[in-house]
Amino acid sequence: MLARYDWAIDPADVVRVSDVMVGITELLRVAARPGDGVVVNPPVYPPFFSHVVEAGCRLVEAPLAVSRGRYELDLEALRSAFAAGSRIYLLCNPHNPMGRVFSRSDLLQVVELAERYGVLVLSDEIHAPLTLPGARHTPFLSLGESARARGIALVSASKGWNIPGLKCAQIVVASDPMRALIRRLPEHVWFRAGNLGVIASVAAYRDGGGWLDELLAVLDRNRNLMSTLLAERLPGVVYRPPEAGYLGWLDCRALGLPQEPVDRFLERGRVALTAGLRFGSQGSGHVRVTMATSREILAEIVERMRAALA
Repeated sequence: MLARYDWAIDPADVVRVSDVMVGITELLRVAARPGDGVVVNPPVYPPFFSHVVEAGCRLVEAPLAVSRGRYELDLEALRSAFAAGSRIYLLCNPHNPMGRVFSRSDLLQVVELAERYGVLVLSDEIHAPLTLPGARHTPFLSLGESARARGIALVSASKGWNIPGLKCAQIVVASDPMRALIRRLPEHVWFRAGNLGVIASVAAYRDGGGWLDELLAVLDRNRNLMSTLLAERLPGVVYRPPEAGYLGWLDCRALGLPQEPVDRFLERGRVALTAGLRFGSQGSGHVRVTMATSREILAEIVERMRAALA
């Protein structure tokens, strides 16, 4: 973290957990009262919706704003949600499925709003290792004392090094109030992390930097290749290359399909994508595609999508 993001972490402030979503759910159980509002920014990672409810909380949506085709945090929507009484904010940065790496200035405004309204920020930073050339990830807890007093980060090697099945993520805190909060977590939360996951995470963080750099070069190539393929074969699909990760968010609304595009592409093109509606109502007419593959398979994905429209 220090080498990549200039973020110094005290090892004593790191708690292991089986995965990021388990960490989020268990933190909600100890930090929230039944029915407390938890703010999310759809279109967003589908488990955010179900895990907030599982923890006994109330889901509050502050959808991302779209400005010139670019998704941004809607700071006024966040302010309204916080002012209305929501006390926890589930931030996804880098964002899934948009691949947005939010700016330091926007995140500092989030800190100011959280401080003003007494909001706890749970920052899911699982895609941070996959920040691509041209962008720079800003860890939430690196934003000063106010952020550390009101924030908890959840990180993992599972996305960057593709080891989610080994079950290990990390909860990171950096202030006395947040240390007190994680001490309330039941012991089973950290005991359920996988031993192989711990070993693999240590290996990834300590020795996997070179491999990660090679991976980032491949993902950078593929996001640009996707731009070329869509321009040539599916010019009606709107796509903005991600700033982090290996996911493409495709706006297919201009195709004028009588059904959700994910169904058309599967039925007629035999290519399985993720339905935009899984990420919230704002995802209607969109699909998410995984671009972490070979050039040949990526080209085949787009060709099958094209064939489904023929």
